[in-house]
Amino acid sequence: MMKTLNKGLAGTFLALLLAVFTISAIPVLPVSAEENLSRIADFADLLSDSEESSLSDTLDEISERQQVDIVVVTVDSMEGESAEAYADDFYDYNGYGFGNERDGILLLVSMEERDWYISTHGYGITAVTDAGREYISDMIVDDLSTGYYADAFTSFAQLCDDFITQANNGEPYDVGNIPQKPFSFVWNLVIAFVIAFIISLIATGIMKGQLKTVESQSAADDYMKQGSMQLTKKNDLFLYRHVERRKKEEKDNSSSSGGSQTHTSSSGATHGGGGGKF
Repeated sequence: MMKTLNKGLAGTFLALLLAVFTISAIPVLPVSAEENLSRIADFADLLSDSEESSLSDTLDEISERQQVDIVVVTVDSMEGESAEAYADDFYDYNGYGFGNERDGILLLVSMEERDWYISTHGYGITAVTDAGREYISDMIVDDLSTGYYADAFTSFAQLCDDFITQANNGEPYDVGNIPQKPFSFVWNLVIAFVIAFIISLIATGIMKGQLKTVESQSAADDYMKQGSMQLTKKNDLFLYRHVERRKKEEKDNSSSSGGSQTHTSSSGATHGGGGGKF
């Protein structure tokens, strides 16, 4: 009987030890006496001191005004965890979130595998839908890829601010209601080229109109001296045929329903979110 009891206690101890080891892989931030958590956790040291201070002020101002925590976390490695699990657990075990629903949005960046992940909770799930999250990622991934981390994180915070405001108005950004993307540098060059081309056409048209000594003719023969050219034989030759076939693209209805897909974290909390590579 005692032997069986000892085995049971040993098994319980091992289970507790495993649980503690799993949780310890997620960094837990120290909490001050006022229970204020830092909304920027730059463990990968991607930001200078001045950049981190400026970003912290931005995150705090938006979070307090909107009553939704906006958090940025950077790590060198996720210690074997998935980006989803790491981001969710970091949010849960560090106590982020406003109100009873713990409303918030967290951006995780891991340098080891160059992963990014956005985890949403509470009202954050409503404000940042799956389609909205894809839009946000499109706006920040280029800066992440090129190493402009401060710009990427600031853009993330400002976009979250816009998305929360839109959700407060009763129409969250979603499928069919996504803001227009700003013109890229390439498109600006294209527009500049088109404008320059139109101006050149106008200029050449004016110059052409000033030519009085040459008159346009309705047929090519009018430009030839009569009797200067005689054709003895005429043939029509079929040289080649080019046929181009294109596969009809299938319509993607995977995200047509809109909204946010959710999942349950290891702590039992409900999260939305998604991620990718940069």
